[in-house]
Amino acid sequence: MIAHLMCMPVSPAYRPDPHVQDLGPVFFDPVSAADFPMTFLRFRNDRAAASVGLDTLTDDEWTAHFGRFEPLPGQPPQPLAMRYHGHQFRAYNPDLGDGRGFTFAQLREAGTGRLLELGTKGSGQTPWSRAGDGRLTLKGGVREVLATAMLEALGVPTSRSFSLVETGEQLVRGDEPSPTRSSVLVRLSHSHIRFGTFQRQAYLQDAPAITRLVDHVVELYYPELVGAADKGAGLLEAVAARAARLTARWMAAGFVHGVLNTDNMNITGESFDYGPYRFLPHNDPNFTAAYFDTAGLYSFGRQPEAVFWNLQQLAGCLAQVADQDALIAALNGFGPAYRQELAGALLNRLGLQRDEEAKEVAFANATFRAIAEGGERLRWEPFFFDWFCGDEGRALAGLRGDIYAGEAFADFREQIKGFQPERPERLADSYFAAPEPQELLIDEIEAIWSEIADRDDWSAFHAKLAAIEAARTAWALS
Repeated sequence: MIAHLMCMPVSPAYRPDPHVQDLGPVFFDPVSAADFPMTFLRFRNDRAAASVGLDTLTDDEWTAHFGRFEPLPGQPPQPLAMRYHGHQFRAYNPDLGDGRGFTFAQLREAGTGRLLELGTKGSGQTPWSRAGDGRLTLKGGVREVLATAMLEALGVPTSRSFSLVETGEQLVRGDEPSPTRSSVLVRLSHSHIRFGTFQRQAYLQDAPAITRLVDHVVELYYPELVGAADKGAGLLEAVAARAARLTARWMAAGFVHGVLNTDNMNITGESFDYGPYRFLPHNDPNFTAAYFDTAGLYSFGRQPEAVFWNLQQLAGCLAQVADQDALIAALNGFGPAYRQELAGALLNRLGLQRDEEAKEVAFANATFRAIAEGGERLRWEPFFFDWFCGDEGRALAGLRGDIYAGEAFADFREQIKGFQPERPERLADSYFAAPEPQELLIDEIEAIWSEIADRDDWSAFHAKLAAIEAARTAWALS
């Protein structure tokens, strides 16, 4: 049964369209949200809410739906915890699933008609919680809100933090000071169907379920493949292309996800689930985000390798229903696609127009060499800020001009002259008159959290989000 549309006033842009339940009960478990002792709204993303017609909710209505999880109009009366498996640091784990989250609603995006969904993190225990409490620390929620805001501003395909509600519990964690405050986060994403969703059905050798999942994904997210002779191979090719774009955008943003397990990659090519992430302070291929990644498996420079390995696992699942030669061909397309996407991502970050492929690839190589030559004196984000729209005069006159004037940057300086600026009027924004850009390094995140933890002072958190939003509108990245 679907909740009736007249349960509350809704915007004309609100278009519920739930489909997860169409997959059938082998893919999910109906669950209930935890009964939290408190629901205190800490963050609501009104820009994201407007895109799905939910910006008209009052704060009380918002908290009822995204803190106590009263069903939204036109949505199933009970949330669904998805079942999946996954490789965690390349060790297979068949005991996974949504352990502290669920799919709460699916709805259409205003303007584009894309199917989006609202999913949770920290909403309580499910059959897949194992020994966990199903909760999210408030610090974890704050960190994810900041991460998604910054990544969206930098042009990275990402889930958007939709809501953060403090829930009034004291949580104990082994890797941070405890007890600590609790929260529930709601994300707005294109899809929460993971590589691990396919892995579970492959592990169970349920080829009909894999076929049903392929058909579901194609119909809702890749409709151009509906008539394909081999939907499985076509789907892998399309997912690999999206993954190449995502990985390239991470690299251009200097972002380290930290935990690139197969259950943390979805079929629509969006980044999501931000645990021990980091943004690079300066170029370092060996930089890791997770303290427990002692082998550097998911270090900055190894992220393309990690994503390709995950795609291979997805291909192994699809081999039960698709032609193996076609799957291999789809996998072989990842490398060339990634190289093209990386060149495009760097040009996008630098505010430059696209050009012919060989020229772009040479420039991408020159860019990485130059950043590396800058060493620890050159932070990652200021490099892109200084050289935005290829303005050499502005870069040389700035705080890091002495670095850029050196011989190590000679090749970069020469090659960047061969690219035309894209929308150079963006440089007129006041953002580019500042000496430094917005960054999101770990020390600043910790300082923001300390103000919240020590004094319940949220001013630095909201000021940072406002500053990131100003950067997003100034960059106006495609």
